[in-house]
Formats: sequence, C-alpha cells, structure tokens
Amino acid sequence: MSFLDASNMTGGYGVSDILHDCTLRVEKGQIAVIVGPNGAGKSTAMKAVFGMLKLRGGSVTLDGEDITALSPQERVRKGMGFVPQVNNVFPTMTVEENLEMGAYIREDDYRDTMEQVYELFPILREKRHQHAGELSGGQRQQVAVGRALMTKPKLLMLDEPTAGVSPIVMDELFDRIIEVARTGISILMVEQNARQALEIADTGYVLVQGANKYTDTGAALMADPEVRRTFLGG
Repeated sequence: MSFLDASNMTGGYGVSDILHDCTLRVEKGQIAVIVGPNGAGKSTAMKAVFGMLKLRGGSVTLDGEDITALSPQERVRKGMGFVPQVNNVFPTMTVEENLEMGAYIREDDYRDTMEQVYELFPILREKRHQHAGELSGGQRQQVAVGRALMTKPKLLMLDEPTAGVSPIVMDELFDRIIEVARTGISILMVEQNARQALEIADTGYVLVQGANKYTDTGAALMADPEVRRTFLGG
C-alpha cells in the first residue's frame, strides 16, 4: 500500500458528483503532481484527500491507517499539512507569528522546526518581524508552506503553489519543494504550470472531468505525445 492511498474517490457538492472513481497515490518522500484542464476537479480531489469534501464512495488511507471518516483537523494531527491556493496567510500577523500558528498542535519545543523553515526560506528569517500582508506573492507562499511545515507533516499538500508568481520565483519554489521531499516528506501538489511540475514529479496524474485520464511517472507523461498535445501545449 502506498503511503497515501486515496482510492476510487467519488463525491461533490450537493447532488452533483465532481470526482468519479478518482485515485491518487503518493509514496513516502516522493512528489505526486495533479494536472489537467480547468474544471477537471484537481482542487476538489485535494479537498477530498484532506477531508474538506465528504465522499460518497472510496477511501483515504495515510501510512496504512484509514482516515476516511476523519475531519481535516484530525487529519492534520495524523500528519497531513495543507496549503490552500488563496487566503493562506494571516496578513495582519508577522511572519514569525504565522509560523507559530502552524505549531498550534505541537506540545513539544518547535524552535528547531522554525529554524529549519528559516534555513529553507532565508527571506523569511530576514522578514520575520514584518506583517505577512506586506510581502510579495512569492514570499507569502513561502510563509504558507513554512507554516504547514511547522506541524511536522508526513504529507504536504499544495494547491497551485506557484499561482500568480514570476517564473523565477516559481523555479525557486519548485527547488524548495524538492528539498522538502528529500527530507522524507511526501508531496501531493495541484499545479497549473503542468510542464514544469511534471519535470519534478515522481508520479503525475492527469485528471479530466473528475476522473483519472493518465497516470505515469512525470518523465513518461512529458514524453507521451497525446499528453503533450492535449495538456502541455505540444
């Protein structure tokens, strides 16, 4: 069984299903990327994994434990960290206060983890006393990822982490994501920059209308002529 095994997820909002037997799996310390056209159900799939969407079918297991019935808060305590696409920082709090908020479930000394976040994102140390709302978009994303890392997650989930940032900042964020995975943390990421995301992906999922269309390694999907033509712009 994979470290994260979200199998045959079916569900949606109201009476309409958006996900149709969608399956996502992530191995320990690996990066899995979800790509696909707008409206494909990518973010919905992430919310289902995190417990923000009640499933009508399917199951979610983390590290061998069935967590399908758990709330998002309970999933955080089991080792999930989730960074939403928007409204993902507390703008009137300082950078350091944002990071401290990420440690709210911790009962141990979290200062070592904060130091690791500052080493991963040096700009945050420099701006630690600045309000998060005053930062650039890329810096706010670093705060959001850093706050999620403060929970010491086993699985880090990122919903379009490079949305609205420059290509240079995007490359830097992807480099940091690779560094996080090298520490043994599994990554599940929805990304609009499909080509760049698949370049760093161990596994790639192409979703269409809430269902799995293609699943393979990132390199294999990049090399697939049909995937390139339909989803990667040729």
